[in-house]
Amino acid sequence: MPTFHATTILSVRRGDHVAIGGDGQVTMSDVVAKGDAVKVRKIDGLGAQEAGVLTGFAGAAADAFALLEKFEAKLKESPQNLKKAAVELAKLWRTDRMLRRLESLLIVADKSCSLIVSGGGDVIEPSDGILGIGSGGSYATAAARALMTHTKQPPAAVVANAMAIAGELCVYTNTNVTVLEL
Repeated sequence: MPTFHATTILSVRRGDHVAIGGDGQVTMSDVVAKGDAVKVRKIDGLGAQEAGVLTGFAGAAADAFALLEKFEAKLKESPQNLKKAAVELAKLWRTDRMLRRLESLLIVADKSCSLIVSGGGDVIEPSDGILGIGSGGSYATAAARALMTHTKQPPAAVVANAMAIAGELCVYTNTNVTVLEL
């Protein structure tokens, strides 16, 4: 069975502005299977989340779509509280017999909060507003931290530029980037 490598997702926050971006590459063993996949989504306004919620996933795509559906259901149950919805998803993901086999990571962000959610029960909020996951996540995070420290670029520009750097360094990341913002 071939090993799939996908992807690089980066989220950057500056004040109440947040952006998320994902590259388009899906790699199967040593072959690029797809170059224009979209791995970031916006969930339109729910209750207090009128501006919406941004999501991005790294890992198995089918697993991520199943988790995004579960997350959206949890968000509908707690529309005023992104953290509560993320914690409830992490608990369900960790304890449900079928869900705990899913291999993916999620980034979720709204106007006030950015989080990584994992199947191990982790819900992590960054201290600097920058989150990166996937094969090139560390490259993108490092580039974003440098750009945030040394420039005044808005989050969407930081995401686009950091993802371009990651795409040049990581063989499992390309420069066909989709960026969404709130």
